[in-house]
Amino acid sequence: MDLIAKVEAVFHRRGHLQYGDERREPVTALEHALQCAQLAEWAHAEHSLVAAALLHDIGQLMDGGSTAPLRDDKHELTALPLLRAGGLGPDVLEPIRLHVDAKRYLVSTDPAYGPGLSEASRHSLALQGGPMNAEERLRFMTQRHASAALQLRRWDDLAKRPGMRTPPLGYYLALLEELLRDSHAPERLRIA
Repeated sequence: MDLIAKVEAVFHRRGHLQYGDERREPVTALEHALQCAQLAEWAHAEHSLVAAALLHDIGQLMDGGSTAPLRDDKHELTALPLLRAGGLGPDVLEPIRLHVDAKRYLVSTDPAYGPGLSEASRHSLALQGGPMNAEERLRFMTQRHASAALQLRRWDDLAKRPGMRTPPLGYYLALLEELLRDSHAPERLRIA
């Protein structure tokens, strides 16, 4: 089964689940993923970052994942082996890997950010280590994809609107397929 089919299967099997336990978000996992991808697209993000926006929480939906963790489930890491083996590169994988740290960074640097988080997001922040200290912030910001992760994080926080109209999953799977095809295409020699 190729990556596109695997991603589609995960969303069809568990995308209907709501986020959180008693702190439920007002959208399903699939609605959240589609909204996040749409926000990235509206911001004219590169296709790799739109793909990261779509897939950033898929680790919560994979077998053994939880949308209502009682401990840090490390969902930002769970799907990386599957996505990497499927052919996605660091421009997709690294923002996914860093999006939890981006929340921790923003809480520690932007006084207006924390109060704007949903109850479920504040709960998961506590499980994920809380605000970063100065050393963690420095380490985070020296990573090549930190800026992309911060953009993804902002969309992640906004992508929780009940009833928001988005393109269907198939639209973003086609974008993902195009991204995979382009990443496997041989470099073209330019002749001046």
